[in-house]
Amino acid sequence: MAMVTRVVAEKPVVIFSKTSCCMCHTIKSLINSFGSNPVVYELDEHPNGQQLEDELKALGCKPSVPVVFIGQQLLGGSNEIMSLHLKGELAQLLKRPYIIFQSISINNEQQ
Repeated sequence: MAMVTRVVAEKPVVIFSKTSCCMCHTIKSLINSFGSNPVVYELDEHPNGQQLEDELKALGCKPSVPVVFIGQQLLGGSNEIMSLHLKGELAQLLKRPYIIFQSISINNEQQ
């Protein structure tokens, strides 16, 4: 779990995804709609994708994608994210000042 822990610690919003997963696309779009710009790891295209996927499964993520971390906290997959959204809690998590600010700052630095 060292690799997942490391990549999650580096960015405020991280999504583990696969390019062929329609629910992954939905979750990425939903999170983007709040003004957050998550770092997305496409496991089917990442050179260490299998290792990341194995680590996510070891954390209890089944299916292994999509998986969302906000502020280094594992929120879960599509069911958990949609549930948080319907209860109005996802917006609150993403609107914590340091989450959106860090996402914007990091992306501006990369450009």
